[in-house]
Amino acid sequence: PARLAEVTGSRAYERFTGPQVRKVAETQPEAWVRTARVSLVSSFVPSLLVGFVAPIDLSDGSGMNLLDLRSKSWSEAALAATAAPPAEAAVALARRLGEPVPALSVVGPISRYFVERYGFAADCRVCAFTGDNPASFAGMGVGAGDVCVSLGTSDTIFLSMTEPRPSLEGSVFVNPVDPGAYMGMLCFKNGSLMRERVCEECCGGSWERFADALRESPPTAGGRVAMHFEEQEITPYVRGTFRFGPSGERQAAAFAEPALEVRALVEGQFMAKKVHAQALGYDLAGAKRVLATGGASQNTALLQVLADVFGVPVFVLDLPNSASFGGACMAKYALQCD
Repeated sequence: PARLAEVTGSRAYERFTGPQVRKVAETQPEAWVRTARVSLVSSFVPSLLVGFVAPIDLSDGSGMNLLDLRSKSWSEAALAATAAPPAEAAVALARRLGEPVPALSVVGPISRYFVERYGFAADCRVCAFTGDNPASFAGMGVGAGDVCVSLGTSDTIFLSMTEPRPSLEGSVFVNPVDPGAYMGMLCFKNGSLMRERVCEECCGGSWERFADALRESPPTAGGRVAMHFEEQEITPYVRGTFRFGPSGERQAAAFAEPALEVRALVEGQFMAKKVHAQALGYDLAGAKRVLATGGASQNTALLQVLADVFGVPVFVLDLPNSASFGGACMAKYALQCD
């Protein structure tokens, strides 16, 4: 798993294309033999628009367990491990995948069908499509020295990096707007889910009281920290509640003061994000700002803790449909560069 993550940016996930290809090849060999090309959803849509099989872009292609992040080409080792034997099958899989292209690429002119049937301009050009996460990354304008924290039911972190350190936790992709850089992504399942539970237990469900508890309690909660994983966590792979007192001792019961329980939760969540971001390759020495989005980003007391933990200013992004916006920006830039 560690070697696969080092090469492709992620450990093997069942939902990724590589493992799915292996499953189809093994369980439906006749269908696999008849398969001429393998596309992602993101490359299938432009294929319809240009009238031929459009290439997979490097950024979305990074989430397949098949692409070598550094060479920007399909990994021979990953292909060999994915393709069903004999060894020649790896070459056949490479042909089915086609050559990947940078996300900021023009893949071809619009097909005559769309010109004649729907009135598209004959000189319309179609750019490479990418996935929702790379498109959101582009739409939010995440640049060097930025970390974007999406505070939703699950919390997600996007990172812009020049030197990635792929690990068994999180994923690294080719940067969609700068092919020479990288995009890191970390998902935390127990985000607002746990904040809501502690808000209910300690503040009677009042977010105003929750914010007051953060403002009134001392930083580090007097040396206390709590990590709550009610659901099976993704980063790290763990479940349960872990509280530690001022002397580092494990504590089973909730802290005596509700305000300390609130602060210990929030600081614990944000410290975990910082630690995992560093492990993935985020350079805190070059940190400039945190971009916050999602429902919880409206809570200024919570954002103050986020700023304190990361040691940089926090800016709130009010950008609905960031993936659509990012896709549009990438298309415009690709046309300008063509």
